[in-house]
Amino acid sequence: MNFRAGLMLGLACSTIGVASGVFLASRPALLPPAWAEDSAHKDASNAASNSDSNNAETVRMLTLLGTVMDIAHSEYVTPLPNKKLIRNAIDGMISNLDPHSSYMDAQQLKDMQDEMSGQFGGLGLQVQGDAGHVRVVSPIDDTPAARAGIQSGDVITMVDNKSIADLTLDQAVRKMRGKPGTQIILTILRPKTGKVQTITLKREIIHVQIVRSALYGRVGYIRLSEFDDDAEKELHKAYVKLVQSVAKTPGKTLSGLILDLRSDPGGKLDQAIAVSRDFVKDGEIVSIRGRHPEGNQHWDGVGKDITHGLPIIVLTNAGSASASEIVSGALKDHHRGMIMGERTFGKGSVQTIIPIADQGAIRLTTARYYTPSGRSIQGLGITPDIPVLASRDDDTLFTFHEADLAHTITNTDGKLPKETPRTDLPALAKTVERLPPAKWPSFDPTKPETDFQLQQALHLLNAMAGGADAAHEASLLAHPQVPAQAHEATPTAKNDAAKPGKEHHD
Repeated sequence: MNFRAGLMLGLACSTIGVASGVFLASRPALLPPAWAEDSAHKDASNAASNSDSNNAETVRMLTLLGTVMDIAHSEYVTPLPNKKLIRNAIDGMISNLDPHSSYMDAQQLKDMQDEMSGQFGGLGLQVQGDAGHVRVVSPIDDTPAARAGIQSGDVITMVDNKSIADLTLDQAVRKMRGKPGTQIILTILRPKTGKVQTITLKREIIHVQIVRSALYGRVGYIRLSEFDDDAEKELHKAYVKLVQSVAKTPGKTLSGLILDLRSDPGGKLDQAIAVSRDFVKDGEIVSIRGRHPEGNQHWDGVGKDITHGLPIIVLTNAGSASASEIVSGALKDHHRGMIMGERTFGKGSVQTIIPIADQGAIRLTTARYYTPSGRSIQGLGITPDIPVLASRDDDTLFTFHEADLAHTITNTDGKLPKETPRTDLPALAKTVERLPPAKWPSFDPTKPETDFQLQQALHLLNAMAGGADAAHEASLLAHPQVPAQAHEATPTAKNDAAKPGKEHHD
């Protein structure tokens, strides 16, 4: 028996099932009985006709699939096992639906589970397949990739001086993983500059520290790098430590909180909901709507706000995706926080892991998610309330977003409300400078004073808090000062921008 005959025999039962699966919708009660009966007969006739037509087309295409595989199996320049041909067909079937759907064999499923557990070997990169390219969504904090300066939007073209253009995303990722301590060479194309650079890195066991925190004067800072199983628990723990730290000074309490979601590629939906519920007391957090209405869901606040109403600024950029956008959208729509920075990635789709016995699983896009205002951000992202660029070199023309991916799913049916500008922002928000001064130093993650977006957030929260320094902090929003160490000609300049308050790291 040839492959085509075997394929058709194996699919015969499912084909018969398709042909017989006709379901009639009940007619509205207001229709006269005779009209309803006639209409029902017509519907049944049309449904049967359409089913027959669709079934015939299905059989024709399955026959074509079997024919193509037969030809490839018998005529390809080297012998091909049927398993490889079938796997290629499955990969193409699922991965061409959208950028986030894929088939995973048992090993790939295990790799994904290891990655979600927060410890794995590699370089510390979140990557996405894009029309045959491997593009960086974001580097993970304090990993070889982040320390080497790899950025969101970079395209990896070669691994160890060999092109990866003809590899699948999974094959490329496997090439980048390896034994800890071994060396790897990546060739990177940076669309912002058009330059190609070669970077040598050493693989490490990636321990993902998902939460980092610091205290700047009376302003708390929490950095969330991804949404794994412990995201909300670790964030809550970090916030409690900040409250305890500032309370060591008699009469002092936190005056504001910065939630840093920049380059956070997302993660688990339940953790995004849990983090949002830490700040949004009431009302909808997020909803998901898919093909089957019975599967639609929404989640609400649970009556708590761990900050008890403190002013919150959420920092975002083009690497803030998925779960990060759920949190940003919830805080923005409920006017619970101000979004500062750059437009987010725009991944508004939900993927479900569907196991297939012992054969692995399908990661399949099953729904879109919507912010509390009923807006899908698929392909659009969350627009910041207060736009602030990280550097003067940032060019939004070359910033990488979901909409730039090949065969991404559409946004909505066009009937949902558009985003409306907020009218509740404090007057000081309008004075925030969008660009750093001309001589602002290059960003160094070990030096908060070089982080322009962070500095502007600190100045705004300090100015809103009032006090003796409020006027000075407000002036720095519209007229940022270059950190003192960047002024080689004036080394004694006061470093107000660099140190808005004492810094404490947890």
